[in-house]
Amino acid sequence: MTVTDRFVIDPFGADIPGESARLRALGRVVPVELPGSIPAWAPTRYDTLKDLILDPQVSRDPRLHWKLWPEIGEHPSWGWILGWVGVVNMLSTYGGDHARLRKLVAPSFTHRRTEAMRARVEAITAELLHSLAAAGPDGRVVDVKAAFAQPLPMRIICELFGVPDELVDDTRRLIAAIMDTSDPSPEHAAFVQQQIGTVLPALIAHRSEHPGDDLTTELIRVRDEDGDRLSDEELLYTLLLVIGAGFETTVNLIGNAVVALLRHPEQLAAVRAGKIGWDAVVDETLRVHPSIASLPLRFAVSDIVVGDVTIPAGDAIITTYAAAGLDPARYGADADVFDAARGADDHLAFGIGVHRCIGAPLARVEALTALPALFERFPEIRLAVGEDELRQVPSFIAFGWQEVPVRLRA
Repeated sequence: MTVTDRFVIDPFGADIPGESARLRALGRVVPVELPGSIPAWAPTRYDTLKDLILDPQVSRDPRLHWKLWPEIGEHPSWGWILGWVGVVNMLSTYGGDHARLRKLVAPSFTHRRTEAMRARVEAITAELLHSLAAAGPDGRVVDVKAAFAQPLPMRIICELFGVPDELVDDTRRLIAAIMDTSDPSPEHAAFVQQQIGTVLPALIAHRSEHPGDDLTTELIRVRDEDGDRLSDEELLYTLLLVIGAGFETTVNLIGNAVVALLRHPEQLAAVRAGKIGWDAVVDETLRVHPSIASLPLRFAVSDIVVGDVTIPAGDAIITTYAAAGLDPARYGADADVFDAARGADDHLAFGIGVHRCIGAPLARVEALTALPALFERFPEIRLAVGEDELRQVPSFIAFGWQEVPVRLRA
């Protein structure tokens, strides 16, 4: 396959596992076309992706290392990518700049703060389960994503960052718009940029005027020992990153785990019997159905040789977590099968090394609270639709379901 014959990535993400298999059949790293006709490279194997993530010759900074960055204004259909690479935060910086930002931000995500949120996670979980029971009596169909998997992390992240009630819906819409890759139109891109420039400044202004015991206030004040601090631009886009990553990914983690267990009742029975731990359920969910399927973009600082293919310096690379998790070379011939007894805690879904997600511990606390509580409260819970009726969210980035219709009781 030549770079002039690129594999076109489905912007709707309708069949991410199938697409991953087709890419893998073409090689270890494949030239692809992202929505809006953005050229990039897609690693298809676990080891290949891991090596590229850890390679110091792979950058996240488009201004320094993407040869097409100067042309982005000439391509109206590329505007959607600005929400991912046209920002200045830990997701789009390289080397010393990345280390500096992580050093400033990471202290806000301490083990102590995560543990302090555990009681709130438990309380909100109990409250949502009570409401869920009222919504779905006598076998009535309810959407467990909308009623449970979504509001739990949304309320937690909004409490954690001190998001006032009047900005909660706007924040949710902003994150959903960024994740939606099905519309590469200039209008959609303009809407996203308008929302970024409205919602987050409003949050910063509110917390500057009304400081509290929350992470937005902390990030506004944060300094390191050298007196360095986040600039206004870095603060804005750091909030975009950590609020978005702390919300959308956990929604999908919980929803994907619920679907996986309901599709495999024998494994759910083993979990309930204590033969398989909930940690293993979370890890297998993240391997088979990672909340982020492919993350744009990284860039080759110099020519990078992968097998018999060379990724030229300045080319873009997507971080293909879904393809890596389903790699038979790593996980065996049944790699595409959900098996919570597999013990796949080596998945890359939270990243690795200096790029590991700093919010991963909180996501695990939420999932490990929500899932046992849901299945204990509703032991008869069943999917209310056929497996082929579940609809993927319109994104090649996010990996999750638009709705998860269930019956809580037979």
